[in-house]
Amino acid sequence: MKKWSLYSITFLSLLMLTSCEAVETIFKAGMWWGIILVVAVIGLLLWLFSRGKNS
Repeated sequence: MKKWSLYSITFLSLLMLTSCEAVETIFKAGMWWGIILVVAVIGLLLWLFSRGKNS
């Protein structure tokens, strides 16, 4: 009986939660963090180069 309940819980979770939605959410979050980091690094480099020219 325990085996059947484990299988039914697994089957229900597979039907209700698709892996595509989870992967999509992870990649969206990763994409935004990547964009934020790239913009921050470019801003930091521009700030450093503009600071060096003023000296």
